[in-house]
Amino acid sequence: MFRKKILYIEDEPYLARIVSDTLTLKGYEILHKKDGTRLTETIKQFNPDLIVLDVMLPHIDGFTLGNVVRNLFPKLPIIFLTAKNQPNDIVQGFESGGTDYMRKPFTMDELVVRIENQLRLVAQHTPVQNPLPDEMHLNDFVFYPAKMELHFKDVVKRLSQRESQVLSLLCLHRNKTLDRRMLLQSVWGDDSFFNSRNLDVYIRKLRAMFAADENIQIITLKGQGYLFSC
Repeated sequence: MFRKKILYIEDEPYLARIVSDTLTLKGYEILHKKDGTRLTETIKQFNPDLIVLDVMLPHIDGFTLGNVVRNLFPKLPIIFLTAKNQPNDIVQGFESGGTDYMRKPFTMDELVVRIENQLRLVAQHTPVQNPLPDEMHLNDFVFYPAKMELHFKDVVKRLSQRESQVLSLLCLHRNKTLDRRMLLQSVWGDDSFFNSRNLDVYIRKLRAMFAADENIQIITLKGQGYLFSC
């Protein structure tokens, strides 16, 4: 039977053994690394379905590694594990490419549930995956959903999977109210606090991308959702 592959990066030996052994018993194929050395090569060779990534690592921290993964492998989900639990740390985790964020200490039951949730979200058929035009013109911008690219004049911005999904829904509801809960359910599968904060990060990033055109706005409608005006 095909087993899902998890790349687990953790420098604390005792915790690494517990997590690796537990996930193996749960039926996953685990590759453990103590740091992010040669990360790109490891991902290409192992081809993981998900990465569980500690933040406080030697040599290169997890947030920096997350950015590398997100730029090169935009569809690969990342769960950050860290003792850092301030709100700005959580935001930084999502901005660094994380699709989920767990505080240490954590239970193995919670980690397993979060892994299953991330894998289910990758596999499930969501409204964002409905057929879209090959290209969507947004004033001087052109959005290519299939390629996950946003073009502005001669500049090409490669989007992450989440950025592309959120922007696709905004485009489909252009100049109409897009319900926040529906957006969360469509992209993340639920409207939990952490996913809600994650959405805030992506909305802020998309606003920054469109900053060059003042006629394109993502307006927050308090208590409702968003209006993508262009």
